[in-house]
Amino acid sequence: MPSAVPLPAPSGYGHDVEPRLLRAFVAVADELHFTRAAARLYVAQQALSRDIRRLERGLGAELFVRTTRRVALTAEGERLLPYARAVLAACDALADAFRAADRPLLVDLNTTALSHSRVLERARELAPEQELMARYEGGLAGAAAQILAGSLDVSFGRYGGLGPTERAGLSSQFVRYEAMAVLLPEDHPLAALAAVPLAALAGESVYAAAGNDLTREWTDLAARLFEGRGIAVAPRVPRAVGKEEFRRILAKLGIPALVVVDFPPFPGSVLRPLVDPVPLSPVSLVWRTGLRHPGLDALRAAAAEIGAREGWLDRPPGSWLPEDELLTSVPRRG
Repeated sequence: MPSAVPLPAPSGYGHDVEPRLLRAFVAVADELHFTRAAARLYVAQQALSRDIRRLERGLGAELFVRTTRRVALTAEGERLLPYARAVLAACDALADAFRAADRPLLVDLNTTALSHSRVLERARELAPEQELMARYEGGLAGAAAQILAGSLDVSFGRYGGLGPTERAGLSSQFVRYEAMAVLLPEDHPLAALAAVPLAALAGESVYAAAGNDLTREWTDLAARLFEGRGIAVAPRVPRAVGKEEFRRILAKLGIPALVVVDFPPFPGSVLRPLVDPVPLSPVSLVWRTGLRHPGLDALRAAAAEIGAREGWLDRPPGSWLPEDELLTSVPRRG
């Protein structure tokens, strides 16, 4: 580490500088652009700006000169930069020393045939030396508990549907807007339509996994969508384990089920997209904060690559999304 006069540390801050704040500082110093630095770190620009201000307050020094046209390092910022790089290099070396390089990464995909599977397949291509093991255990609410407990590494789902306590220990990367659909019995009157307007479901009771605590974020999203439209969330039933049991329960109930457009086909049912408006399920990649694994890096790169190529991050005009979802799940434009 460079030898120089230590930076001033005001009382109340001490000498403990969070590596996360230094990582934010180095990203901005490299890019000299807050929006690009935020994208590089997979964080919102507002969060990055808050971290930089927090670091500046803690050090008692202004690190950047900001104008409407440019960002530049101050003299204090130039002085901090080599220290910050050295600290981050040491942190990364420490993490690498204790990382089990051959440890499989456990990834929950909820069910087969969803867009998550494509992200996993591409990640395996990007990191063929890594073992990315797929699981199909349920929704994000259940997966989040396992991730926080250390028995699962990564999952996909509606990050904004988790509680603040859960989100405090998790990190996320927005993956896509996934259009919602309805799974109908073949003899249902709406099955003849190519697409089902939301208003056509008025008076219906729709299965949305009520009673399945592993997918409570999905039930909550359904309740928000149906509110004020005369559509009811079907009463709670025990969680159906396995595709065949799920198919049997739906056939027995004989009611529509709220799903996404990529939901796998079921015998005796037809899948129809919902329209007027098109309701969206915001999908994020979710992992335990602090997790470092080459397989996670590959998943994040695969999600960004496919999303950019296929427009997964572009919200369709006139679509529906809970307003408060913008604060937790949806990518912010810089």
